[in-house]
Amino acid sequence: MSVDAEVTKLLKSAIPGDTPVLESLIRLHADVQEQSGLDDRTYLLVRIAALVSVDASATSYLANLTMAEEAGITADDVRGVLIALGPLLGSARVLSGAEKALAAIAAARHM
Repeated sequence: MSVDAEVTKLLKSAIPGDTPVLESLIRLHADVQEQSGLDDRTYLLVRIAALVSVDASATSYLANLTMAEEAGITADDVRGVLIALGPLLGSARVLSGAEKALAAIAAARHM
């Protein structure tokens, strides 16, 4: 699985038609994982950490966490990321990330 390819598919399904926004977002994801040299699991964990750090939307979590199970990422792994980020980002940001991750997991289960 290429995470970037899966994100591209999710973007195409979420944004109808060929729009400049969609094209721009797809270009942002092109070959980034390959260039990073990270495996799927590590790449997704880094992305989840980044989502927490920028206080991303629940939709952004959904796009990444839908691939998590396939990459072998467990709820304990996500919890570990949140715990590791606590001292750097603070409790408010980590709790916000946890809430959004849980919302994304719940939404993914209903898809």
